[in-house]
Amino acid sequence: MGLKDGFDLTFTISSPILLCRKGENMKLTKRQKQILDFIAEFIHREGYSPSMEEIGEHFQIASLNAVFKHLEALEARGYLRRDANRARSIELASEKPGVRTLPLFGYIAAGRPIEAISSPESLSIPEDLLPGRGSYYILRVQGESMIEDHIEDGDYVIVESREKADNGEMVVALIDNENATLKRFYREGAQVRLQPANRDLAPLILDPSRIRIQGVVAAVMRRYR
Repeated sequence: MGLKDGFDLTFTISSPILLCRKGENMKLTKRQKQILDFIAEFIHREGYSPSMEEIGEHFQIASLNAVFKHLEALEARGYLRRDANRARSIELASEKPGVRTLPLFGYIAAGRPIEAISSPESLSIPEDLLPGRGSYYILRVQGESMIEDHIEDGDYVIVESREKADNGEMVVALIDNENATLKRFYREGAQVRLQPANRDLAPLILDPSRIRIQGVVAAVMRRYR
């Protein structure tokens, strides 16, 4: 599922799906809303749902029966689905089986470095596009420095959140703790080369101390209109 050797994976995606339906939060108590937000964040971060014990520990709820009642209320109001016969079976109601909802964190530069822009949106994608059950997020591409790797301005990249990369992998690199860019990563002696996939653009040659890997690209999505 990676993008080594110019592999291109595209498909049509639907409009962003919000994790919570607007106008329905008034049906939840404050604690129920907190638990729902915790579950959503946990699933996005870990790739699987929290256990009842983890929910209780996070909110300092000693009784698992009290946690169960909160989950039962969220399920009754249509926010969650659960399978009593499976561990870690909580699913957000906005997610269908075989679908993952990933956070859309904003824009990433495929050109000169720009600051990634935070965004409260999310996108739902087929699970089989992901290499595993790790932590993933989505960024939208700005610029054309990766066009020879079939990544165009306006495309979406699915990024596996990790801090290390192998030579040749396409990474989200944070430069000087300020600017994020999308390039192929190469460690060359005492320096790092961030290589664009556009013959008209020069690579960035930087000291490793100036670069922090924030993820490796796992797939590309393109919206057709």
